[in-house]
Order: sequence, then C-alpha cells, then structure tokens
Amino acid sequence: MSLSLYTSVRLLSGYDMPLLGLGVYENDDCVPACLTALKHGYRHIDSARYYMNEDQVGQAVRESGVPRGEVFVTTKIYHPEHGFESTLRAVDSSVERFGLGYIDLYLIHSGLSGKEKRLDTWRALLKARDDGKLRTVGVSNYGVKHLEEIREAGLQMPAVNQIELHPFCQQTPIVKYCKEHDIVVQAYCPLVRGNFDNSVVQDVSRKYNKDPAQVLVRWSLQHGPLPKSSQPTRVVSNADVYDFEIACEDMARLDSLDMEGDGATSWNPVDAD
Repeated sequence: MSLSLYTSVRLLSGYDMPLLGLGVYENDDCVPACLTALKHGYRHIDSARYYMNEDQVGQAVRESGVPRGEVFVTTKIYHPEHGFESTLRAVDSSVERFGLGYIDLYLIHSGLSGKEKRLDTWRALLKARDDGKLRTVGVSNYGVKHLEEIREAGLQMPAVNQIELHPFCQQTPIVKYCKEHDIVVQAYCPLVRGNFDNSVVQDVSRKYNKDPAQVLVRWSLQHGPLPKSSQPTRVVSNADVYDFEIACEDMARLDSLDMEGDGATSWNPVDAD
C-alpha cells in the first residue's frame, strides 16, 4: 500500500481512521501544536479526559478551518470514572468539552478498574455509540485477557486497541490477537519518549538521512502511530516520513530490538487484574 499523510484504515465501525495522529499528552497548551498539525495535513488528534485538554483540541479544530468531518478526534475515559452510569456522564462531559457535536473514537484508557467495571464501562460506551454521541469505540492498554472478557460476555469487540508499540516494546501476543479479531492496533509512544540512544536506530537513521524520530515513526506506521510533540516544528518533522521506505533487512534489525516486557517507556498496564 502506498502511504501518505492522508492514509486511513477502515475500522469495524465502518469509519476510516487516519494512520498518523498527534498525541497531546502532557500538553496543557496544545492549541498551537494542534493548529500546526492540522495546517500541515494531520487529520487525527488523540486526547483523553486525564489530559485535561479536550476543550483545547475542540478549539483548535474549530479555529483550523478544516471541516469537522475531515478531522478524527479520539479521547479516553480514565479508570476512576469507570462504571455504567459514570461512563455515560463522562461521555456527555467530553462531548460538551470538545464542542464538536460528536466524538470519532472513545477508548477505555486502561483495564485498571477490574473486570466488572471494565465490562460495565464497555456496555456504556456501546450505548453512547448507539445513541449517536460516539462514532467508534475501543480500548487502550488492553491485554489478551481483557479482550477475551469482552468476547466471552457476548459483546461487540473493540474496533481499536491503543497500546505502547515501538521496536523495543512490540507486545507481539496482543498484536497477534488483535489481528486475528480485526481489531486495529494503534501505537502510542512510537518516539520512545525521545530516547534515541541506540546504535541500530542511529545507524538506520544515518543510512536514510532521516532523524531517529522519523525512522521510528516510519517503522510503526503499520500500527498507526501517535507521535506526541508540543513543539510545532517537531509536529511537522514527525510527519515527514512518506518520502522513504525502510528496507526489509533494516526493518529486521529494528525488529530484533524487542525487549518484551522490559522495553516499555510508559505505564503499560496490559496485565492489570
């Protein structure tokens, strides 16, 4: 498949999700980064209730001049708000904060609330989707056990599972399960929190005359990366990854860097009870 900044993937919901998105975690003034991203072709912005910037994302989308229907907006419900009624209230709050009429993708941020609340939260998201407030629902930081809970409960499976994914943390069992069940794997932390001090990454970077961040984004494009940057110049650079392709032998070198459970740079609660 020929990739471009506008390449999307079709979700189980029938909607298309742009592969490359801008994550706005730890950015309490994300309007400039969002406006820069939208100006330079990004069409996906990933927020969360925990990030406390849903209103800023909505403001940027409205100010950008890009038609609402062309921008894919994601948010997530954090585990202290899990539960059926509390989730419905959280969804209404998010819709109001964004001020965009509806939310394209709503995720359960993690499975840290326990099985009963996980399932109640999932049922509430399905209801909010059926009520027209959300277009697509999914999960984040879900391991195979959590996904199996949904299947065993006879509920519709998530369209997306957003997990930490990069050469050092490839989470192969989860990725394999998701592919088998048509769940799109969406990568976060593809830039490894800026930790580029690895000889293989540096070597591949020099070979393609790209900076390490661009190499890592290119590696993870097949998983739908969400590179985070609060600096407008970095937002533009992170998207400049469509004029080269990493050869098979170099992909294999990057693939060999997997550290399994020791490679995560974030919280990665995929084994939560």
